[in-house]
Amino acid sequence: MKGATLLLMGAAILVYCGVLERVLDRMRLRDRTALLLIGAMLLGTFLPPLRLGTVAVNIGGGVIPLGVCAYLLIRADTALERWRTLLGTGITAAAIYALTLLLPSEPEQLPVDPTLLSALLGGVAAWLLGRSRRGAFVCGVAGMLLADTVTALVNWRRGIAQTLTLGGGGLADAAVLSGMLSVLLCEGIGEAVERVKRRRMQQRGGVT
Repeated sequence: MKGATLLLMGAAILVYCGVLERVLDRMRLRDRTALLLIGAMLLGTFLPPLRLGTVAVNIGGGVIPLGVCAYLLIRADTALERWRTLLGTGITAAAIYALTLLLPSEPEQLPVDPTLLSALLGGVAAWLLGRSRRGAFVCGVAGMLLADTVTALVNWRRGIAQTLTLGGGGLADAAVLSGMLSVLLCEGIGEAVERVKRRRMQQRGGVT
């Protein structure tokens, strides 16, 4: 997960330099808050997971990211945005679970990192359902964790004994990366669409 660690370090640097200020504003987060959350997830990565029977939740990769998701849902502008985000989370989880059934079980056999595919699903789902950066993060994180939960439930029903580990990779877990990449993807798509619209408006204005 060296690439994941570098990605998160890069995100922290961009936050510190103010490059992601616009994205954070849309997510109702301040730069200092974002840095504190990244630091808390890093610290939580090295703490023992919270265990409840056959379920283990990593603090840095599960508890804190889910807390951020809850905060973003509470701070949503409208109830419609909340419902869209929850719908997007369900769609993302279903798509990720479907991928696990269709793609090879060994990540080395895949041409693309599964995390990137999950982030792509989360970002596209959130953008299509409201173009919300807050929704993109929730779809990416909660969608990945929900898909992991569904996989464990199916295995338990089949009699396969396993421990459901949520956010086991800590700060560099697939759920955290999926959330961050979903936001960046949603931002990129949104910016591209807005530029195309502005160009069309300018061209129409020039014609008239």
